[in-house]
Amino acid sequence: MEGVKHIVAVASGKGGVGKSTVTVNLALALSAQGYRVGVLDADIHGPSQAQMLGVKEGARPQAAGEDTFFPLEAHGIQAMSMAFLVNTREPMVWRGPMVVGAFQQLLTQTKWDNLDFLLIDMPPGTGDIQLTLSQRVPVSGAVIVTTPQDIALLDARKGIEMFRKVNVPVLGIVENMSTYHCENCGHEAPIFGTGGGERIADEYETQVLGRLPLSLSIRELADSGNPSVVSEPDSAVSQAFAEIAKGVAKQVDAAAEQGPTISFSE
Repeated sequence: MEGVKHIVAVASGKGGVGKSTVTVNLALALSAQGYRVGVLDADIHGPSQAQMLGVKEGARPQAAGEDTFFPLEAHGIQAMSMAFLVNTREPMVWRGPMVVGAFQQLLTQTKWDNLDFLLIDMPPGTGDIQLTLSQRVPVSGAVIVTTPQDIALLDARKGIEMFRKVNVPVLGIVENMSTYHCENCGHEAPIFGTGGGERIADEYETQVLGRLPLSLSIRELADSGNPSVVSEPDSAVSQAFAEIAKGVAKQVDAAAEQGPTISFSE
């Protein structure tokens, strides 16, 4: 894609595991480390990146030509979302082909400005959007977000298998809501279980990029449009995102150096 060096999909097999929150904080962590970063909100039916980035309701992208437009900027990163093009208070009652068409337009008609990383906040599941992404553009890798509980891991496996089928390397696992830390007494409890991220990483020969706590502040700051990485850069949560960002960049560089496998036969 013109203007983009690496595309990284942030995905999950199911909704409700914090994928969008991880995406925006990961993007901001990469930006804090000196990379030029963009975020594409691929959830056409339920876009959330506009609110998480603090973009005012009704903000619209400027035209860059007859059929292209500039992304909006927030917190130093470039962003594009269906929320910038429609009234977010109205439901998107669209069938599959219309959703795919809208996603393709967002993907190919946005004039990204010299990005090192474009993070794509994928909708949950393994359907049309995921297949369209893998077929239309070269994806450097995928980050799988899950919680430790077995039900979430079932769907995370499906997400990993899907990316393997379309030859997209899985960069690693982010285990979200790993532990709950009580702000009053300091007690920690693994509400959703323990070891889920490690088990699935071992099963698919990948790695756990990081573990994130179940924290009220993460949710509140994302909802306010000032995610943890920009609001509390020195917090333990932000440091965890910084380590995840380093892991993603390292894995992408390793995949780029390895390159495609070429075989010869008579």
